[in-house]
Amino acid sequence: MKVKVQTIDGKAGTDIDLNDDVFGVDPRADILHRVVAWQLEKRRAPARAARERSDVARTGKKFGRQKGGGTARHGDRKAPIFIGGGKAHGPRARTFGHSLNKKIRTLGLKMALSDKAKGGKLVVLDTLELKDAKTKALAGKLGKLELGNRALFIDGDAVHESFATASANIVGVDALPAIGANVYDIIRADTLVLTRAAVEKLEARCNG
Repeated sequence: MKVKVQTIDGKAGTDIDLNDDVFGVDPRADILHRVVAWQLEKRRAPARAARERSDVARTGKKFGRQKGGGTARHGDRKAPIFIGGGKAHGPRARTFGHSLNKKIRTLGLKMALSDKAKGGKLVVLDTLELKDAKTKALAGKLGKLELGNRALFIDGDAVHESFATASANIVGVDALPAIGANVYDIIRADTLVLTRAAVEKLEARCNG
């Protein structure tokens, strides 16, 4: 698959060949759903357990008489009705993440990239380097590219410092290094923007 490489100013350059094994895979909703569900569950923090009656460090000695005290009969101070006692039916410790085969995760990434490429929502730029890291100037350049309401920019080993600085306050613009490319963020974006370096890194990552 050939795609025209542009500059960030919108000028067309040479073509780049995209690997069909990475950018030409037929998307499957079930695979994408599995990867996104796995990714979102991995974000969840584990639930913290509350101390119940058996976990509280208090005396187990019977503290009152069985009869004649004028109050209810209690065995120890660990009961939930007392201050310092254990919590009744408290939350239990649990984790929410589950494992997903690496082949499925890689296949999901290929399908997400292919979906953008086949839908015409993939733009390849030569580089993200800017002469001046100015937000207003960058916003004007991105407006000419017609990227939609949400655009995801993926660079090589790291997002170029000038672009990261200029795009930090632009609503709907996200930037990631190639190692951080993931199915969820790619699917959410209206347009996926890759640099030449990002294409090389993603193809090596998916075929590694």
